[in-house]
Amino acid sequence: MSGARRLETRIRSAASEGRIALMPYVIAGHPTLDGFARTLLQVANEADVVEVGLPFTDPTADGPVIAEAARKALAGGANLDHALGAVKEARAASEACFVLMSYLNPLLARGAERVCKELVEAGFDGLIVPDLPLEESLELREPADASGLALIQLVTPLTPTERIAKLSAATRGFLYAVTRKGTTGARAEAESIHAYLDRVGSVCGLPICAGFGLREPDQVQALLGHAHGAVVGTALVERLSAGEDPRPFLQEFRGPGCNSQ
Repeated sequence: MSGARRLETRIRSAASEGRIALMPYVIAGHPTLDGFARTLLQVANEADVVEVGLPFTDPTADGPVIAEAARKALAGGANLDHALGAVKEARAASEACFVLMSYLNPLLARGAERVCKELVEAGFDGLIVPDLPLEESLELREPADASGLALIQLVTPLTPTERIAKLSAATRGFLYAVTRKGTTGARAEAESIHAYLDRVGSVCGLPICAGFGLREPDQVQALLGHAHGAVVGTALVERLSAGEDPRPFLQEFRGPGCNSQ
């Protein structure tokens, strides 16, 4: 089964259980380089999909909490090879799917075909590249499709519906719906999210996963019927930075009657 198909199946299975698929975001090499593999497995065992952020020197979509954690991870020696190794270990011990979020430059430096092959071999199912426009994505999209790796597109509340339809046709696995304007971290504005997500759903046949600004269980539960998955990032990174066990925090998001793996 391709990574794209695994992602779609895993996210839809959560909906069949009457819940939102939980997608925690972690940063490769955080909170420590040596402890990341253990942290990743702890998170994976509470998740449907884990989004692993590759730390980058010049982020454009990251809020201050994630940017600072990424800076520390880079200073500690985090890199793509370390992320590949940690995911390979976690994949062998967890049923979760794994997605890499990376800016474009580190991927191009590695080579598009090589990086797609290495991601699949390590156990990644998908790839998100927030600074890669659809019109410039062919160099990465072709090897991703050939390897079964889902190249996932993003939309925002400012994206016109016609553009959402075009991005929906190009995405694989799921469509990432950014729920707020600006960078990660601030609380999402609930009053307009549902209408926005319903507009996305009207033209997208794949699962829709919401992200940016989702910090609390009530926000995630409120997405039922409007989205299929929710990315919890900054709030988790804050707790990992403070040395907390991520498991009790993530269990709050799974809803009543939903046990961890």
